[in-house]
Amino acid sequence: MSKPQDRIVYMTLAGWANKRNGAERAEGIYPTQREAAEAARQNLQNSGGGELTIQGVNGRFRDKDTIAPGNDPCPPKDKR
Repeated sequence: MSKPQDRIVYMTLAGWANKRNGAERAEGIYPTQREAAEAARQNLQNSGGGELTIQGVNGRFRDKDTIAPGNDPCPPKDKR
């Protein structure tokens, strides 16, 4: 279930967008996916953690990451 502080990175005509879930507009447009993802990670760390979802150019989800101190429902077995 997505939370209001969770973020998504996706492609637009202007570049890569970093948007908070539930927001009408993107917080920023970046020339590369990497820059948009790093900005989203920084936003999540500053707001207390959450989920970062990254979409590829084709619109399919590429990656989903829990940013600390968020609660990862399926932590890696070696990190318990």
